Amino acid sequence: MILKTQAASTEPTPAVTRAAAILRAGGLVAFPTETVYGLGAVATDARAVARIFEAKERPHFDPLIVHLGSADWLDRYVASVPPEARRLMERFWPGPLTLVLPKCEDIPDIVTSGLPTVAVRMPAHPVAHALITAVGLPLAAPSANRFGQLSPTTAQAVEEELGSRVDLIVDGGPTQLGIESTIVALGETGPRLLRPGPITMEELCECLGREVMVANGPVATPESPGMLLRHYAPRTPLRVLDSRAITPLPPGRRVGLLAFRSAPPSHGFSAVETLSATGDLREAAANLFAALRRLDAAGVEEIIAEPVPETGLGNAIMDRLRKAAAPRA
Repeated sequence: MILKTQAASTEPTPAVTRAAAILRAGGLVAFPTETVYGLGAVATDARAVARIFEAKERPHFDPLIVHLGSADWLDRYVASVPPEARRLMERFWPGPLTLVLPKCEDIPDIVTSGLPTVAVRMPAHPVAHALITAVGLPLAAPSANRFGQLSPTTAQAVEEELGSRVDLIVDGGPTQLGIESTIVALGETGPRLLRPGPITMEELCECLGREVMVANGPVATPESPGMLLRHYAPRTPLRVLDSRAITPLPPGRRVGLLAFRSAPPSHGFSAVETLSATGDLREAAANLFAALRRLDAAGVEEIIAEPVPETGLGNAIMDRLRKAAAPRA
């Protein structure tokens, strides 16, 4: 069931009030954040969190992000907060930044996949904030889609992905940023970027006044979401071009094109989606998953993606495209 709410309202609307009651009773609720729609359960309720893994068909070795209603909640669920984490929070919270920190016992092991750390963030979306505040407890909330598939940026996309597997979908309109949060781990070895996102590497380094290391490639036991080799993928095979030189297709093939700025004329593509006609990387990121979802539904044999400049937010877009194009297991 989908219930609409005012996207800009920070007050507990009827939809938010109902959603909060469902969550407190151990249910699952999909809700908008500024990044993508999340599938939420009360993070301290291990039985409810187990339903997230079941609904998404998500492997239990892939940890979840815990969403907080206020930075003041952090000390309840995190064992220690390094000074650099405080600096990042002051600059980027509420917002699309997730921090990986040592966890407290109140967070069940199922949330963290048995790891001694927990990924936490404070979303900036008014509906997400109102919902978490109404529940009064943190929410574990990965993206509201089947595991490995395209992240949803609308309530309708959540319904297509999960249907009756979720107890309620709160419709706050399309999400603003369109890609998942930046994830940074802070420990003895210094800050490490685990997943690129809307908060760019340049912004992280400027805030901390030092270099931020990039985590190594895909690992068998991820420290956070988004670290597996294949993720964020349409059902249709996807290929990322080595350059922005698009060549004409041979006749008889149904191929979709994900263009960065504009599609070349008369190249024989069956369907074309443009991320940003002006070359705006923020607009491109916001349109990424919705555009891929439309191409996936267009009945093409293959999707070809034009690369975007790998600066700033372009790094996060290319991270998603490369993971979507990785070989299927």
